[in-house]
Amino acid sequence: MAGSKPGRPGARKPKKGPTKGTGGKNKSSLEGRGPTPKAEDRAWHPAGKRKAAQERFAAAGGKPRGVGGKTAGGGSRSPKQTDDTEIVTGRNSVLEALRAKIPATAFYVAQRVEMDDRVKEMLSIATHRGIAVLEVTRPELDRMAGFDGVHQGVALKVPPYEYAHPQDLLETVIDRGQTPLFVALDGITDPRNLGAIIRSTAAFGGHGVIVPQRRSASVNSAAWKTSAGAAARTPVALAANLTATLKDFKKQGVFVLGLDGGGDVDLPELELADRPIVIVVGSEGKGLSRLVTETCDQIVSIPISAATESLNAGIATSVALYEVSKRRAK
Repeated sequence: MAGSKPGRPGARKPKKGPTKGTGGKNKSSLEGRGPTPKAEDRAWHPAGKRKAAQERFAAAGGKPRGVGGKTAGGGSRSPKQTDDTEIVTGRNSVLEALRAKIPATAFYVAQRVEMDDRVKEMLSIATHRGIAVLEVTRPELDRMAGFDGVHQGVALKVPPYEYAHPQDLLETVIDRGQTPLFVALDGITDPRNLGAIIRSTAAFGGHGVIVPQRRSASVNSAAWKTSAGAAARTPVALAANLTATLKDFKKQGVFVLGLDGGGDVDLPELELADRPIVIVVGSEGKGLSRLVTETCDQIVSIPISAATESLNAGIATSVALYEVSKRRAK
């Protein structure tokens, strides 16, 4: 036709209305549903579950931390508590602490934990005493337990350990008409060694452990764990000066027995087990300090194979306590 332009083969005129690519939707429909919620704001997401666990932890008096293993300031996470409380982990340790009526503030139990008799008893005691029972994720319990902690699905938040006074400890045992048996630590800085010694002291009838105020392990979560609950029933006394404390004990008739590889007497030859005794144990590396060695009434050695250089402090203490308890039983 006149005035018309030939069209291209296969071409067609565009239709009026929304152009191709809009999906046939208008502008308001293209605005979408808004930004995607953050992972921690989605309840079903693992990050959301961690956030909920942290909120429950904060509600029980803990310090909330950021999601994804970061603190609110962006730093890396740390297993240490920001306040003075301790986290006791492990089924035996937690159960013993609850049985001993330690004033715990929160009991944490992992989601879908295996409900054995110990866990049932923990829940019963915690509920009866009004302790907050909080279900948390296993990653959160891992964080509470620390780098190498094994929590077995439970944890207990407890206040700082209350140390006894060495003199009060001695007088209590004497008032009961018992023959004192104590263990004093000289330079033991590993809390796991302390926990093992507390456990051995309880097992062999000891009345308590004495630690110096300086350069010594303290009763923290690692010691609690290694003691397998014995820290709840075996007192630990804090000595401002270990040498002075040992001298005070000597004045009251307590025999100070130093445990060292270069001793004057082998342990099997010891004939003083029926007397009031405090066994002093030094560090595995340095042994007893000079002042403590001079204060001891006798230095005793444990005979071992020449192929073995020394014994771990916890094992050496166990052997000595066993020997004393065996002789006292005769």
